[in-house]
Amino acid sequence: MLHEYRDLITELKGKNAHFDAVFNKHNDLDQKILDVEEGREHMDQFELETLKKEKLRLKDEAYHILMEYKKSKESE
Repeated sequence: MLHEYRDLITELKGKNAHFDAVFNKHNDLDQKILDVEEGREHMDQFELETLKKEKLRLKDEAYHILMEYKKSKESE
């Protein structure tokens, strides 16, 4: 997730509990979706689409947190 911000993610992890929760939930959903798509877990298409939408929402939220953090660093 957001690989182009890897250094910023590493810096922010552990400093912001909300970011950590969003990041971890995103990664958990990513793994669950992969398990379904590769046949290790089963669910209907509607459930899978719901997970994908939630994963995207979490990615957007993480991005916004990162951009706020980056902006605050730049203004220091």
